[in-house]
Amino acid sequence: MIVRWGVDADPTAQGRIKGAKPVAVLDIGSNSVRLVVYERHARALTPLYNEKASCALGRGVAATGRLADANTAHALQAMRRFALVARLMGVGQTHILATSAVREASNGPAFCADVEAIMHAPVKVLAGVEEAHYAAIGVVAGMPEFTGVVGDLGGGSLELSRVENGTDTGGETHELGVIRLQDDSGGSAQKAAGLARERLQKSAQFGAGPNGTFCAIGGTWRSLVKLHQRQKKYPLHMIQHYTAKASDIIELCDTVVADFEATGTYQNENHLSSSRRGLMPFGAAIMSETLRAGQFDKVVFSALGVREGYLYSLLKPKEQAVDPLLQACEEMSVLRARSPAHAYDLMEFSEQFIAGTGLSETPAETRLRHALCFLADIGWRGHPDYRGEQSVDLVAYGALVGIDHPGRAFLAEALAVRYMGLKHKSISSALLKLAGSKGSARARILGALLRVAYPMSAGMPGVLPRVRFSTDGDTLVLHLPQDFEFLGGDRLENRLSQLANTSNMSDKRVTIG
Repeated sequence: MIVRWGVDADPTAQGRIKGAKPVAVLDIGSNSVRLVVYERHARALTPLYNEKASCALGRGVAATGRLADANTAHALQAMRRFALVARLMGVGQTHILATSAVREASNGPAFCADVEAIMHAPVKVLAGVEEAHYAAIGVVAGMPEFTGVVGDLGGGSLELSRVENGTDTGGETHELGVIRLQDDSGGSAQKAAGLARERLQKSAQFGAGPNGTFCAIGGTWRSLVKLHQRQKKYPLHMIQHYTAKASDIIELCDTVVADFEATGTYQNENHLSSSRRGLMPFGAAIMSETLRAGQFDKVVFSALGVREGYLYSLLKPKEQAVDPLLQACEEMSVLRARSPAHAYDLMEFSEQFIAGTGLSETPAETRLRHALCFLADIGWRGHPDYRGEQSVDLVAYGALVGIDHPGRAFLAEALAVRYMGLKHKSISSALLKLAGSKGSARARILGALLRVAYPMSAGMPGVLPRVRFSTDGDTLVLHLPQDFEFLGGDRLENRLSQLANTSNMSDKRVTIG
């Protein structure tokens, strides 16, 4: 007999945050309309559902001043499905944001009225500077430490703004969307580059000299990342926090533009979606001219933008100050660990190990250690032979924000050691190299420390705070209280030896009392 848990009472899975009310954002762009439902409105947003319809609302708007009837019909058809999805998922509130195509079209208000009738929620038509603002703080939501210029490329416009100390300034909008530029250039990527160069001269964001880092947002630029990662054989196929030299991206963009101009195709275009393939040369033209105009050193790509920025803006300042990585990792602990409270014991235990052994730690390293403690038991439901691989996959390839790719590699290495030991072979060497030699060495120490912790605590709170470490010359000393003397044994001794060796100590011993 199959037990149908909660079907009659509540469709929410037990694997979701208790009491969470989904929130949705419907983003009506010039190229596509997209509905994203998030598990709850929090600092770390977890997508519960994500669906896009390519409607090209911006096609021809610059020339006719109107949204094409066929395109609006396509978009409204998608809205009817989105309304059903929101209802089925029990969405508490739906925020509808419309950008350049709708705000510029004479029939934009009529279209918005149709959308509101279907979705039963108001449409907020963003001005260009508002769009730039929400895109910028969307970057801050996912990369709190970011400083530089943000560019959000859509179908009808390019928004630019500068971010410093977690806030944005000088938002501006330019007629440089990929659909608009494709139309304005008559389909010539080379001519599009010239138009981009000319229109970017109006920007006040670039200054007179080098501008450091440029953060790129937008579907076409996300597709550009795929081309670059494929070209470089990069081990992590994800957009968020992917970083590259500006010179490398310019070279790729120039090649795409030149190849498309000469042959109508470009390398690896078959790996892109059909809706992005034809727009890529125009997005590449805008990217190369933007990077040249700003004399940027590097480019970082963000998967978060206007949608996430808008939700971030609605949070209270106290909620905005929450660390998104630690919140997301804590949620994973709540949903997957045998005892979420054990994570805090691990934090205290590992902090005492660091103090007792004289291991240095920066604030950034402390943050990653705390994240690791939250994630340390997320694989327990898996088969013993595959818990490590499953845990590594959840972290290295999961939808975490507030962490760069070296940080992901660090956590992946530490979890691999925690579950599979120091001689594991489960992670590609290319992925591990992202953490750097120092980061990898530190990850192995913390992974070995977790292997000492779990035989003593069984993943339950109450034991580890009573255990402490010290050193005696080159000897690592583990101190057990008298009433926990029985915890000593061959298994603990072996794992303590591994921890000592990994920490560059020649010996170890266990003392009682």
